[in-house]
Amino acid sequence: MQRTDRPTFLNFARLRFPVGAVASIGHRISGVLLVCALPFAILALEHSLAGDAAFVPFLEKLQSPAGRIALFVAAWAAAHHLFAGIRHLLMDIGVGSELRPARASAYAVLGAAALIAAAALLA
Repeated sequence: MQRTDRPTFLNFARLRFPVGAVASIGHRISGVLLVCALPFAILALEHSLAGDAAFVPFLEKLQSPAGRIALFVAAWAAAHHLFAGIRHLLMDIGVGSELRPARASAYAVLGAAALIAAAALLA
């Protein structure tokens, strides 16, 4: 039997993904989070259309710590999905698909999404 130097156990906690992979995986995760947030967005729209008396308690829930965290996650997901989607579309047509620009755009996507999420948290 031939012995190989391949690992027998892949420890995902020790893997170091390239920044492009992190941006791509984040794009998928943010898409799933946005789909999961759709019922809550529809509920918020329904409360806003019902009038001030129905919408004020909804806004108060958003001011709670759990609501602020949910708002932060939703803002990050929307921003990251938008910026990473634009990045992927540009790379599909050949813009920025070389290694240096691809890494730079991945860092830009991660940074811009984090800044927008932080701004939503402070608002």
